[in-house]
Amino acid sequence: MLHIKSIPAFDDNYIWLIQNNQNLCAVVDPGDAAPVLDYLQSHKLELTTILVTHHHNDHTGGIEALRRKFPSVCVVGPEVSPYPRLTHRVCEGHKINLFNHELLVIDLPGHTLDHIGYVGDGKLFCGDALFSAGCGRIFEGTAEQMYHSLQKLALLDEETQVFCAHEYTLSNLAFALAVEPHNVELQRYRDDANQKRAHGLATLPSTIGLEKRINPFLRTEQAEVMQSVATRVSNNNPLSTFTALREWKNEF
Repeated sequence: MLHIKSIPAFDDNYIWLIQNNQNLCAVVDPGDAAPVLDYLQSHKLELTTILVTHHHNDHTGGIEALRRKFPSVCVVGPEVSPYPRLTHRVCEGHKINLFNHELLVIDLPGHTLDHIGYVGDGKLFCGDALFSAGCGRIFEGTAEQMYHSLQKLALLDEETQVFCAHEYTLSNLAFALAVEPHNVELQRYRDDANQKRAHGLATLPSTIGLEKRINPFLRTEQAEVMQSVATRVSNNNPLSTFTALREWKNEF
């Protein structure tokens, strides 16, 4: 089993550190090198691999400094990424062997056109595609691309742990409750998340099963979700509902 630790960065980023049973490790989306280097030094770890989900600077900004410290590190990222410092470019269907565990690459366009995710060992590293109770903004892709990316994630095993890149859960829950105010599980999750954050704890990882029960962007076929955007759409179908939800969230 891969062991996962979170390294907080900036105001609300998580850089995920993946460790084997020895002193080797990988990191996902290191936007800032300093907290990673501090963690590696204090825990006497050697960095072998960097996994990149997309090219935004808060996910790639620390890579050059990490490469200076660990010159042989393998930097894996999207085949179509504009980020120039990748050593291995991958796309959907590629498999990565990480500490004798296989990670499958999946294309997740929408937030950016190059966005990918990595899934294996019961874990999903999804960058800014899926958040707990929310999803990423659409900067480069289309609502249809983002919708289909999230539908792809919804097909994963419900016990799959979701390691997204930002602690956005409380603000996402406020929006989710505006969409589905009668969702009892959503209310319970809000209370649990509030308690965790009050004690300085992360709300992540989530799970695919939980997200399918509380995340409005994965619940576009639910009657209350569709009704909440009925005045914002002309055709009340799941894609139109998703599009209206994302536009509403942008201004929420």
